[in-house]
Amino acid sequence: MLVEIMQESETMELKKSLSELKEGLVSIAAILNKQGAGELWFGVAANGQATGLTVTDKTMRDLSQSIGAPIEPRIYPKIETQLLSGKTCIRIRFEGQDSPYFAHGRAYMRVADEDRQLSAKALEKYILDKHREALRWDNQPGQLALSEVSSAKVKAFAQRARISWNSLGTNASARVQQGLAKLELLQSDGRLCNTARLFFMHEPVELRCAVFGTTDTASIIDRHDFKGDILTLIEEAQKYILKNIHIGMRIEGLLRVDVPEISTEALREAIINAFCHRDWRDPDYVQVAVFKNRVEIRNPGTLYGNLTIEDLHRGNVSQRRNPLIADLFRRIEMVEAWGRGMTLIHENAPDVAFREIGNLFIASFARPSFEAVTDQETVDKTVDKTVDKTVDKTVDMVATNTFTLRETGLLRMVVANPRLSQKQLADLLGLSERGVRYLTDKLQKQGVLQRQGGKKTGQWVVLINLILKL
Repeated sequence: MLVEIMQESETMELKKSLSELKEGLVSIAAILNKQGAGELWFGVAANGQATGLTVTDKTMRDLSQSIGAPIEPRIYPKIETQLLSGKTCIRIRFEGQDSPYFAHGRAYMRVADEDRQLSAKALEKYILDKHREALRWDNQPGQLALSEVSSAKVKAFAQRARISWNSLGTNASARVQQGLAKLELLQSDGRLCNTARLFFMHEPVELRCAVFGTTDTASIIDRHDFKGDILTLIEEAQKYILKNIHIGMRIEGLLRVDVPEISTEALREAIINAFCHRDWRDPDYVQVAVFKNRVEIRNPGTLYGNLTIEDLHRGNVSQRRNPLIADLFRRIEMVEAWGRGMTLIHENAPDVAFREIGNLFIASFARPSFEAVTDQETVDKTVDKTVDKTVDKTVDMVATNTFTLRETGLLRMVVANPRLSQKQLADLLGLSERGVRYLTDKLQKQGVLQRQGGKKTGQWVVLINLILKL
C-alpha cells in the first residue's frame, strides 16, 4: 500500500473522479506528445491526496473502452487498481511512439503540469521537427552511379579539404570510392547520397542570373544561365554580380585597390547560404537579380525550422536544412562550424534586408550608386540653374581648364552646395574620404578651389568662373 503524496508533472496527471475522464484523455494525448509515456490516476485529488473510488469490473471495462475511441492513433494502456493511503484508486500507464496523438480530434502538448492545445502552425512544426531526419534530402540515396562521378573533382575537393589523395587507395577508382566514403557520401549499400551529385558531377546544378534596367523586372538588360557543380556556381554568381555593379577604388600606399559598391564578403556569404540552405526538393533555381537600386540573391525554401527574420538580424544563428552539404563547405573552409555567416553579412553590409515571398527566401543588398545618381541628378539641376545665371554675368571669363570626370563632378557639387563635407562628397562620388582629400588638395593647388572657414562651419569656394560641360 502506497502512502506517499503524489504530485502532477509532465508525465503524471491526477484526477479526483471518473467524471473528469474527458480532461484525463486530453492529458494522455498531451503527455504522449511531449514525453512518449506517462501515468493518469483517478481517485487522487490535484493536491496529491488519495480520495478513492468505488471500482467494479464493469467500471474497468467501461473505462478501457472509453479510452480507446477518443485517442488517435490508438493506444493500449495498462489499467489497474491500486491502494493509496488505504483507498482504491485507478492507475493508467500508457506509452506510444506514433505522435502526434489527438484527443477528441485535437492535438495537445504537455507543459509542466498543464495541457495546451496546439495551433495549426505549432502542429505543423511539431510534425516537421519529428520527421526532420526522414525528410532530409542531402543524406538520402540518389540516382547517381559511381561511374558518373568526376574523379578530378573528387581529387580537387580532397586536396582542398587536406585529405591525402594517395593514401585513399592504390588506383583512381579506389581513391574516389574511399574519398566519397570518408566524406560520408557513400552509404553502406554502395549508393551515393544526393549531395555527391551537387559537388562531383559535371553539370548537375543550374544558376539563373539577370540584370534589370529599372528597380523592377519590367526591363531586362542581360540574362545568363550557368550550369556546373555547386562550387563552380558560387564563383559564377559572385563574378556575375561584380561584373554588373559599380566598382570604386581607393589608394593604399602606391597601389590602387578596387572597392565594389557592395561588400564582396557579404555577397559571397549570402551566395554560399543560398546554395547551402536552400530546399533541394524544390526544382526551382538559385537566382541572382541585379536591379538599379539593389542586388537580390534568391533561393527556393523559406527559413528552416523555427527561425525568423528577426533571428537573422540578431546574428549568430544556425539551423541547417542540409547538414551534410554544410559539412562539406566547412571541410574546405567556405563556412564556419559556429554558424557566423549572418554575423559576417551584417558586419560587412549592415543595411542588408531579408524577406520571404512564396517559397523563396531573398537577401537584398542596396546599391549606393543608385542613391548617388539620384542625388547627382538633383545637383545637376541646381548647377544648371546656377551656371545659367553665372554665364550672363561672366561671359568674358570662361575657363578653358580640362578636368577629369571626378574633378568635374566634385566642382559641380560644391557649386550647388558649398557646405558639403568631405564625407558627404565621398558618399556622393563613390570614393573614400582619402580619395576626396586627394582631389580637393589637387584643385586647391591649381588655384581652382579654396576652403574658407573651419571644418564644421566652413564652405568651399570655386575661384574661377566655370561653364562645366559633361
